Amino acid sequence: MVVDMGRDGRQDTVELVYRPTRADIVAGVRVRERRRRLHWIRWGFTGLFGAGAVLMVTPPDSSAQSAVTAVFCGALIWSIPHLQAHHALRTVSWQGEYRTSVTETGITAETTHATLVQRWSIFRGYRETRDHVVLLSRDPNILLVEVLPKRGLRSPQDAERLRALVSRHLPRI
Repeated sequence: MVVDMGRDGRQDTVELVYRPTRADIVAGVRVRERRRRLHWIRWGFTGLFGAGAVLMVTPPDSSAQSAVTAVFCGALIWSIPHLQAHHALRTVSWQGEYRTSVTETGITAETTHATLVQRWSIFRGYRETRDHVVLLSRDPNILLVEVLPKRGLRSPQDAERLRALVSRHLPRI
């Protein structure tokens, strides 16, 4: 195994220690949704059901049940990222604390129960939010999303090192 060393002869590594939260997963889902432009469809259907609810309430002989159903459908469609995050959090939260290392060769996420090693070649690019660095997979539907919460870093300088390390291997999208 050959390890790519940095300028000073050691491998550049940034470590994160965190427990996944709903906000982390929602951030990943939203970045994925925006990249695939699904947020326009979600907001379109939400607006459509909202307009339908308004149209059902305005006539004097309107059906309250239809208006309530339309509002419920609109709210359900609007909440899809939160529902996905809830499901994903239930799937990963039992694993406890994550210790993630970002190196020149890729990303290694380790818990008490599992270790996941991902090479840079699995990702197409990354997007940075205020609190997260989100990596998106190469597959056409972006099924894999890796969320690196900045709160898991030891210091603000680690955020700069993480950004530099990720940007050396992936384009910002």
